[in-house]
Amino acid sequence: MAVDLHKFANPARFLRITSAIFPWAAIVTVLLLAVGLYLALFASPEDYQQGATVRIMFVHVPAAWMAMSIYVMMAISSATGLIWKHPVADLSAKAAAPIGACFTFLALVTGSLWGQPMWGTFWVWDARLTSMLILFFLYLGYMAIWGSFDDQSKAGKAAAILVLIGAINVPIIKFSVDWWNTLHQPASVATMDGPKIHSSILTPLLVMGLAYTSLFLTIFIIRVKAEILGRRLRILRLAHVED
Repeated sequence: MAVDLHKFANPARFLRITSAIFPWAAIVTVLLLAVGLYLALFASPEDYQQGATVRIMFVHVPAAWMAMSIYVMMAISSATGLIWKHPVADLSAKAAAPIGACFTFLALVTGSLWGQPMWGTFWVWDARLTSMLILFFLYLGYMAIWGSFDDQSKAGKAAAILVLIGAINVPIIKFSVDWWNTLHQPASVATMDGPKIHSSILTPLLVMGLAYTSLFLTIFIIRVKAEILGRRLRILRLAHVED
């Protein structure tokens, strides 16, 4: 049976649904983070070359996954807002942007910390690193656009256009290791032949990936509620001024 997505366009209904999801998302986040960190710090083996520093991977890699996934989600929400004038779509993208920026920053910082003992430097203009830095600037630019317009409808349109143009950067990040000679290794988790890493490393990675996803959902619900209520407050203030 087809699902009518337009029913979620009602902000009140959207708030009711997210309010029901929120406590479960928070509980799952705590449990997955506890399990993931235990597996990453104590159950996973040290690398014969990198030693204990390899465990930075369990923070770095899921953060990079989330940085790209959240941007894709923002692009879909922005397209929905532009095409179908969905009242919650723009607010969803706006609410997600600071979270995505934080995950991108975390990926860049942990990547630099991991790269120093491996490459002998905190930063190189590697294709993967450079495209991730561009992603971070896209997040910052998106948030800056929202703050630079008094008219929120104009801000939403301008920000949506930036997100959609910047979406070309996501496949560049993903396939940069295949298209160019970079210091990063090729994909080893999601490949046509299945994962290429041992389960002792794959399991903590996937658990941390799920934990980050649940963490995003938890924070996203808080932020999108604040955005919806903030918009309601602005409408009431405008109505009061007009009266």
